[in-house]
Amino acid sequence: MLNYDLDKMLYTLPADRHSEEDIRNALTAHPEVKFVSVVGIDVGGHDTDEKIPVEEFLKDIEGFLQHGVQTDGSSVVLPLIADLNNAKVDIIPDRTVNWFVDHNFNYPDPETGLPVGTLRIPSSLVHNDDERVGSRVILRDAIFNFQNDLLELLRNNPYVFDHLAIDSVDDIEEICVTAATELEFWVRTPDDDADREQLSTAQLLKEQYWKRTTGPVRTALEEVLLVLQKYGFEMEMGHKEVGGVKAQLGNSGNYDHVMEQLEIDWKYSSPVQAADNENHIKYVVRDIFRTYGLEVTFLAKPMDGVAGSGEHTHMGVAARLKDGRMVNLFSHVDSEDQFLSPIGFGALMGLLKNYDVINPFVSSTTDSLNRLKPGFEAPVCIVTSLGHSARKPSRNRTVLVGLVRELGNDMATRFELRSPNPKSNTYLVLAASYMAMLDGIKEALENSKTSEDLEKSISKAYGDPDFYLDTNRVYRSERDVFDEYTQDERDRFFGEVPRTVWENLQAFDKYPEKLDIFKRDDVMTEAALQSYREAVLEQWSTELQNRTVPEIMDLLRECKRIHNDDESVDYDRHYWGKVLRLRNELGKNSLDETCILTRIIESLKEKDYETASNLQIEMQAKLEELVELYMIYRKNLF
Repeated sequence: MLNYDLDKMLYTLPADRHSEEDIRNALTAHPEVKFVSVVGIDVGGHDTDEKIPVEEFLKDIEGFLQHGVQTDGSSVVLPLIADLNNAKVDIIPDRTVNWFVDHNFNYPDPETGLPVGTLRIPSSLVHNDDERVGSRVILRDAIFNFQNDLLELLRNNPYVFDHLAIDSVDDIEEICVTAATELEFWVRTPDDDADREQLSTAQLLKEQYWKRTTGPVRTALEEVLLVLQKYGFEMEMGHKEVGGVKAQLGNSGNYDHVMEQLEIDWKYSSPVQAADNENHIKYVVRDIFRTYGLEVTFLAKPMDGVAGSGEHTHMGVAARLKDGRMVNLFSHVDSEDQFLSPIGFGALMGLLKNYDVINPFVSSTTDSLNRLKPGFEAPVCIVTSLGHSARKPSRNRTVLVGLVRELGNDMATRFELRSPNPKSNTYLVLAASYMAMLDGIKEALENSKTSEDLEKSISKAYGDPDFYLDTNRVYRSERDVFDEYTQDERDRFFGEVPRTVWENLQAFDKYPEKLDIFKRDDVMTEAALQSYREAVLEQWSTELQNRTVPEIMDLLRECKRIHNDDESVDYDRHYWGKVLRLRNELGKNSLDETCILTRIIESLKEKDYETASNLQIEMQAKLEELVELYMIYRKNLF
């Protein structure tokens, strides 16, 4: 329990309170805030943190805000940009967004009794004094480019106003881009192992989904929502997700064996602010749950065989008019008869056509790809659903991009990208997505396409040519993608799904014309794209070699023979023989042949990533088979 007076704590310095006087007054009034930190985001999505005593910061606020803090390339992930012999990087504060106080709930300030705080200032990374780099900068430039280019497209293609609740481009004051994420995560008591069968059964029976929370999980969740509300995040809800089992009340009177999946949602914001919000919210969630002895994981697939954690990402575009009204540019003026405006259709088509090169930003780890498998409501195929009719909005949870609509509320129209996970780099996911949407909007408007034309395009059959979409793809389905298509049909209609990080990154080489949309106006330079690619490749290789392989070896050692010859039957010996064969194929070398795990390590050391990727696929298939066979083997033994 947080034994602090929450009303006395400082949480946020809004973007309009960043003058030297405002900052000084706020910090002077809250002596529990002892430190200042600048938060830069590198291409790997990692943020920086350092503790600068408030006293030092107050000596020269303007100088600090102008020049920030200097670091070097070894402190951030910027491969091929900040090398060892060219490593000067500055972290420059961003005064256009909200700043948040990070509270150390385990360390009360002796004078005030409030938790010691650090004012964290979202910042830009600047290489060699003039080149702005990193994820926040890319997103900022992407949104700036999107707003300017969209306004120019509206000016040059006035026919589109026949489809909008706006008379003319001259009525528009500003293009407003909005984004929001939903955060799913697992909580558990430390050192407790998951029973996969119990978790899978509870999931199938939907015993946990939206159920009432209890014990420390309930208290921690409620406290999280209250604290985040103090930050001004406008929390919408918190609830149980589909995964988890009922916690047990131990003899000590405390709950143990906690293993539950939760979700929290909050209101949308501008894309950069939305990504900053999410970054800080994760810290608050983790810190508060830890005060109750609960671990939090934001991994996409922390346990095989049960639901992973998604982070559905919502994106919208509106226009603020000079008369003060807001008009959703995705909504058609006749929203009861039309799903979307030409801008909305173009944006959706841009997302789908270019998703092959967006996906490397969305799913950049083995963990993220493990989540994207049929059967767990995780999107696998590049396809959308509009609904069975414009008059009856519906939701198809099996598609990649969902269209969210509410009759009578045109401002609610937006797209829900369902593939990101809590470990996705939201800055780059949003940047890539909006640049892809801009590409689709540009093609739709410059070809003078109406909403009727574009609905036909996005609904085209496999093999039908289109002015923009690929001929040999299907982009819309109102069916259950998992159950009503075979695997061969999914691969043919929607494209083959990358199975490893290496396969996902190959889209950059396979679709250079799609990759060019990110380079428009240098939003993502060639150097930035290659830096990102190198960072992801190095992370995949290192994790596979130094974490995945040792973990699998530990699992193989746990799959021991547990029957004895006197009590065993042919059934036991049969299944143990299968288990033993797979164990040896995976992890045991002989003088004549090396095992799969050894070959993976050797391939990675030689930078033969193609071979390593293929071996990883083989390893995962054999591992799944091994686990299943060992469970069958154990169940037959007394």
